[in-house]
Amino acid sequence: MAWDGETLVFGEVKTRRGTAFGSPAEAVTGAKARRLRRLAAQWLAAHDAHPNDVRFDVIAVFAPPRGAARIEHVKGAF
Repeated sequence: MAWDGETLVFGEVKTRRGTAFGSPAEAVTGAKARRLRRLAAQWLAAHDAHPNDVRFDVIAVFAPPRGAARIEHVKGAF
């Protein structure tokens, strides 16, 4: 969780060494997105938080066996 101005951002980080099973961002399925939304709502209620806006981002990390990792930030992924 992080703030982007007045927007509260919940982030899901997915890492893959290769793309044989799809990109890291593709690992966030509809079912996973629904679960994250439900968990975020529970967190907001438990902390009596009322942000102006909420956003869900995916941070996709490509970590090949050799070489530098590559990071892709998908804002408002779902």
